[in-house]
Amino acid sequence: MIQVLFVCLGNICRSPMAEAVFRHQVKHASLDTVIAIDSAGTGDWHIGHPPHQGTRDILDQYQINYEGLKARQVRPDDFVQYTYIIAMDESNVTNLASFAPDLVEGEKRAAIHKLLDFAPDRANKDVPDPYYTGNFQEVYEMVEESCERLLAYIVEKENL
Repeated sequence: MIQVLFVCLGNICRSPMAEAVFRHQVKHASLDTVIAIDSAGTGDWHIGHPPHQGTRDILDQYQINYEGLKARQVRPDDFVQYTYIIAMDESNVTNLASFAPDLVEGEKRAAIHKLLDFAPDRANKDVPDPYYTGNFQEVYEMVEESCERLLAYIVEKENL
């Protein structure tokens, strides 16, 4: 099973949006039996909360299911459990280092990427946080495009 974890700061806007969009795309590609998806935040302020209303509104607009999504914080075992950890911005990548356990010899670790690494035509490689900007539509467009390319990358890399 290929496991993908999306990470942002609070796990209520960007990463749950990416989780829901990617689940939708994976299901549409009939790969939901081989790719598992989750999301988490580097902060602990929103643990147990559903996605932000702005995220829910945009997902509703595009008829993308987010049922059951609840914020959680990154855990050290995520680095071993997941195949890919996809961060929304450089700050998330930096913060992930504080959660990473020491590497055990022979242990396989998740590959860490930024989501917009999969959108090479975008100059900015950080997904802006709509919690502060309010621009959920712009973030949705970035997430949707990048998740499509991430899925293509995984399909090719994992020979699916």
